[in-house]
Amino acid sequence: MIENLPAPFDRRVWQEATTLKDHGAKVSIICPKMKGYTKSYEVIDDIEIYRHALKEGKGALGYLLEYTQAIFWEFILSWKIFFKKKFHIIHGCNPPDLIFLTALFFKPFGVKYIFDHHDINPELYISKFEKKGFFYNLMVLFEKLTFKTAYASIATNESYKNIAVTRGNMSEDRVQVVRSGPKLERLKIIPPVENLKKGKKYLIGYIGVIGEQEGLDLLLESAKYILSKRDDVQFGIVGDGTHLNEIKNLCNEMGLSNHFDFYGRVDDEMMLNVLNTADVCVNPDKPTAMNDLSTMNKIMEYMALKKPIVQYTLKEGQFSAQEASLYAINTDPIDFANKIITLLDDESLRVKMGEFGYQRVKKELSWEFESTKLVNFYTKVFEK
Repeated sequence: MIENLPAPFDRRVWQEATTLKDHGAKVSIICPKMKGYTKSYEVIDDIEIYRHALKEGKGALGYLLEYTQAIFWEFILSWKIFFKKKFHIIHGCNPPDLIFLTALFFKPFGVKYIFDHHDINPELYISKFEKKGFFYNLMVLFEKLTFKTAYASIATNESYKNIAVTRGNMSEDRVQVVRSGPKLERLKIIPPVENLKKGKKYLIGYIGVIGEQEGLDLLLESAKYILSKRDDVQFGIVGDGTHLNEIKNLCNEMGLSNHFDFYGRVDDEMMLNVLNTADVCVNPDKPTAMNDLSTMNKIMEYMALKKPIVQYTLKEGQFSAQEASLYAINTDPIDFANKIITLLDDESLRVKMGEFGYQRVKKELSWEFESTKLVNFYTKVFEK
């Protein structure tokens, strides 16, 4: 059950679902309808997908309305699936920390709730609104109730596992780290598509959600500095989000539009074309408490495609990328820009960093390794 992205677009969820299906589970997914994924029901790779209407919100009230709508449809569709085939597990992927409300109704029937912890919502609230108060305290309460309801929890990294144990009071043996390692058979290295550079020598690539905390405004500041020094750089931005239009407008106001292509939410083919063409890939996530402790899918996807990375100095970002990335001073777009320039001017360094990242994914972090942890964890859950 996911609220903020559709399946199979949500890469982590789809990898989990297909892995469990390949090991004998019967899997259904409840998720929202979004651009490109508007069918109410379809079956892909023997996985049933139930999609519901959802209007994405902005601001505290907007998110409240969005989540209320999601909870309603998750509850209705869960019962629809349960009457069709009595499931044993609800696997809830946040945000928000509200799926437990549906899971509670199924506990009397022996259904276990597994909480797949994607985002730390109290920290996410602060990142978005830069304050605490009533809604922040509500996020803290929802997190506590989520862990209390959950039979077990899946964490995306050790930082999240620590939160489950300390804030969530879960025993360590019921918390499993499963990183969002990329599938190398999906993230294929292909020749660059030169026309995506729009006649420029270099392309800077980005993939991800475009929200307040993702730092695209800082990337625009970095781009402005780079383009004041040279005119041979194009930027390719893949992704959608609540702040996409604001970023586009800001890009236009800053006079950078001729050097930016916003591709929106695209299929794998287009995503691979852009990222394989990129000479450098970036992660301008702002140094918030949430971003510092979160593992971003984009980092390991860049690494899987042998791309050198520039990002700010964040704890989990450093753990994932290590020597595959250069690290800028936090919130300093000029330093970020200079790190990009350093890579553009040093092809041998780009190749060295790209190869390091690829080997780290291939030998340690790919889904081949993480999927085994997921399957073993589920085996233990079913045995108890």
